Amino acid sequence: MAGDAAARRQSFDELYGEIARLAPGLTGEILEPGTVRVMSRPGKGHRRAHRAVLGALRGADRNESGAGWWIELEPEVRLGDRLAVPDLAGWRVERVPELPDENPLTIVPDWCCEVLSPTTARDDRRLKLPLYAASGVAHTWLVDPDARLVEVFETRDGKPTLVVTAADDERVALPPFPDLTIALATLWLPTKT
Repeated sequence: MAGDAAARRQSFDELYGEIARLAPGLTGEILEPGTVRVMSRPGKGHRRAHRAVLGALRGADRNESGAGWWIELEPEVRLGDRLAVPDLAGWRVERVPELPDENPLTIVPDWCCEVLSPTTARDDRRLKLPLYAASGVAHTWLVDPDARLVEVFETRDGKPTLVVTAADDERVALPPFPDLTIALATLWLPTKT
């Protein structure tokens, strides 16, 4: 019977308890059944892109006197038996008039944004992108500060489909924010000459 206990996968609540006990500065996610993935705080390029994307969306963010969206910074989002912590996530106000005071959030976002770093890029692409699509997140952005590239995915038939790419110093409006132009150069660290 000892083998049965060892083979038993921990429940979401047990895994979430492990995450709650992590040291300050660490973030935990459940991207695969029974497994907690732990990340430390990101580097300078990641932080700059993260902050710039949030600033570029200020006009849409109801939290910042904008209109149409609730944009949250690193929310814990429960997606079935998984827990993701997107760098940014957004909910359309027309669908979610008020975000509930719960943690983790259980309402599927309409948009998620992951800023890639060398230590997270593989899992962001391999695990989180398909998880978001399968869970019903309509749009996902992958922002790569090293490649100076933004990829926009739209969920079609439960799968992520690349619909737009933008790079370097382009000025673009990206789905699902057609009324906001983003100067991509603000997302990247200056290039060294």
